[in-house]
Amino acid sequence: MDLELARLVKRAVPLWIVLGSALLVLTLALLLYLGAEFFVALTLAMLLSFILAPVVRFLEKLKLPRGVAVALTVASAFGAIALLFFIIGSQLAALATDLPRYQTTIKEKVEGLSSREGPGGSITRAVEVFTRFASEISPGEAEDAADGSPAATNAAPRPMPVVVQEDHSVLGTLGVVVSPLLHPLATTVLVLVFVLFVLSAREDLRNRMIRLMGTDDIQHTTALIDDAARRLSRLYLMQLALNMAYGVVVAIALWLIGVPSAPLWGILAGITRFIPYVGAFLGAIPPLALAFAIDPGWSMLIMVLLLFLIIEPIVGHVIEPLVFGHSTGLSPVAVVVAAAVWTLLWGPIGLVLSTPLTVCLVVIGRHVAKLEFIEVMLGDSPALSPAQIFYQRMLAGDPSEAVAKARDFLRERSLATYYDEIALEAIRLAHEDVARGRLSPERQEVMRRSTGELVATLEHIVGDPRPKGGQVGSEAAAAVRAVGPDTEAAMRLLSTSDLRPDWRTGRGVLCLAKPNSLDEIVAHMLVQVLNKHGLPAQYVALSTSGKCEASTAERAGDVQMVCLSYMEPLSTLHLRHAVRLTRRYFDHVKVWIGIWRERDRGMARTLGRAARADGVAPTIGMVLAAAMAAATEQEVKEVVGLRVAAE
Repeated sequence: MDLELARLVKRAVPLWIVLGSALLVLTLALLLYLGAEFFVALTLAMLLSFILAPVVRFLEKLKLPRGVAVALTVASAFGAIALLFFIIGSQLAALATDLPRYQTTIKEKVEGLSSREGPGGSITRAVEVFTRFASEISPGEAEDAADGSPAATNAAPRPMPVVVQEDHSVLGTLGVVVSPLLHPLATTVLVLVFVLFVLSAREDLRNRMIRLMGTDDIQHTTALIDDAARRLSRLYLMQLALNMAYGVVVAIALWLIGVPSAPLWGILAGITRFIPYVGAFLGAIPPLALAFAIDPGWSMLIMVLLLFLIIEPIVGHVIEPLVFGHSTGLSPVAVVVAAAVWTLLWGPIGLVLSTPLTVCLVVIGRHVAKLEFIEVMLGDSPALSPAQIFYQRMLAGDPSEAVAKARDFLRERSLATYYDEIALEAIRLAHEDVARGRLSPERQEVMRRSTGELVATLEHIVGDPRPKGGQVGSEAAAAVRAVGPDTEAAMRLLSTSDLRPDWRTGRGVLCLAKPNSLDEIVAHMLVQVLNKHGLPAQYVALSTSGKCEASTAERAGDVQMVCLSYMEPLSTLHLRHAVRLTRRYFDHVKVWIGIWRERDRGMARTLGRAARADGVAPTIGMVLAAAMAAATEQEVKEVVGLRVAAE
């Protein structure tokens, strides 16, 4: 293969990968569509298995054999489902017999509204549609109601000629009775068989899944599968219990209000709550329509509307976060797209199952490295790390969005933690891009200017640098989980009386850095953190030769500690020279070096020892801890292992 052909093949590989992926997706979608009956039954069985697995394990702990535990659990579950369908059927039958009585009330209400609106309005057109619909259902009643006379309304329905053809054979009778029941009966039997099989052989299925995923790390794979199964079981069982309780409360409330078939609407409300965002709205439509139809006034409709407006926010925003967290782990876009896709493939049952199915896919993608793209596409976790998001916003010259994210983050973590774990990590990414030649000088200037604007904005909007509490968004919550807890120094706030006498006047800490550089950005962050924690600090620019301003030497007596800011020093000799010049300017002060790119404490101590500094720190929080220890003569645990002068 010559070089030109190899170049063309290399260029065409991404296109073939995209085409192959699209073909694979279309093939899977076609299989799911054509085998909808089988896959729906399998999906229902898997979801029921996740719900029933904790019950089976509980019965097994009571020393029941697995076969007995599985049979008892499945029988109870399917018995409850059969009872549920019986209640739904009886309520629908009762409602069907009462519907004709509500036509007059509906027509009077709609005509009253249309008379206020005037001819040609939307409500008038709705009246015409309703009249045509009513005439199709019951032509005699619709025409009599249109006359408006009570006598016509009470007249007997007009007879309709019906041609009856009887098949007196036994097979014909059985076909008429059994054929409508064959499909749901076959689906039920298939679901029952799948549930029994999955619950009885769940360990064998787990082992086969491990074999498919790879046996290189059996312990890790087993832990992931067990954790995913346990999380899904807990999620679905608790969601089922919560939605059942929601349906019971709705049914009781509707019964007290006087809405007919209250158990039916309670069951419907509980089922539709499995559909996120719009489920509660869909469950509220039928009882609202029925309240509108049966009550000549408006009081019943208003009470039903208030019921759903009160109970749904309480359940969705108070009880659900307390029970199993704030969300299902899916992004809003993923929920909408999943609902559309599964509804297209499987119809209404796909809409109900869309969220559980997508949650399963996200959990699998979260635990299986090769399928991580699923979690990235559908999960609610940010696709980028907090530092990467910060870096991207700074490169785009948009500090306003970063400020909004920072304010959200600072409700749960301190300012020092924000700078160390997010801003400083982003600056490290920028430094690596600079070292690789991927960040142009223009982009460097944009980032430096944007980060400076962010630091200046936080100077004005942040008073107390400690977390103040409050509700945070999903992105900030993910960032809080990623960074971990605050340090001891980040949670301390010093007053003037806490400081030693020589720290109460003057500048205290002097931060030196090369101007117009990433070192300067971190130095400004450090000065801000020190000042807000009660430690006087000031930034001074270094010249290209490493010397500070001349005026600084004249006022060296009010400086107690000097911190040299470096993203990455040029060499050990460079550090030693900088420390020597600093000691020449500021005699009898502690000299610390901030080496912000170096996260290895052992390597940082080695560099500090070679430079003959008093200490070295790779984070702003560690410099803060060292300054607190020096200013109060109280040891802070973050400083232990950072001092290098005595070694």
